Amino acid sequence: MTLPDSASHSELQVAPQVGDLAPDFTLPSTSGDSVTLSSYRSHKNVVLVFYPLDFSPVCSMQLPEYSGRQDDFAEADTVVLGLNRDSLHTHKAWAAEYGIEVPLLADMKLEVARSYGVAIEDRAISGRAVFLIDKEGKIRFRFVEEKAGDYTLRPEQVLEKIKAL
Repeated sequence: MTLPDSASHSELQVAPQVGDLAPDFTLPSTSGDSVTLSSYRSHKNVVLVFYPLDFSPVCSMQLPEYSGRQDDFAEADTVVLGLNRDSLHTHKAWAAEYGIEVPLLADMKLEVARSYGVAIEDRAISGRAVFLIDKEGKIRFRFVEEKAGDYTLRPEQVLEKIKAL
């Protein structure tokens, strides 16, 4: 994903809102192929899980919880994608160590985090946030933790939001 050079910092951090078309992107994934968000349109809901860093304590609880509910998400016609600025190599090592089976996407330049308004520029990480995108590509729910170290929105709460679509 390329952002215009003329875009200011404030323009990059304008977060899309519920009802907006989700910003599209293509990123390398631990699944082996690049993942393009718009490729899910018409057949899958998507849950984007932005998290700060692989191997950090809170993230090492959050992503395994989402991975452990993968069958529930699949039953709800939904794919879960985790993304942050770590490399594919780091993602793969972390996924192997923690048994994470959801695809992890490498947003190494934080371009996608910026397009969703969740980049924490001074720390060069994304904040912890969840976006539910429906089959039409629209954001139906967004939740951004107040602090990157917080983890208050659990997978079962996201599943309830999907069931309400």
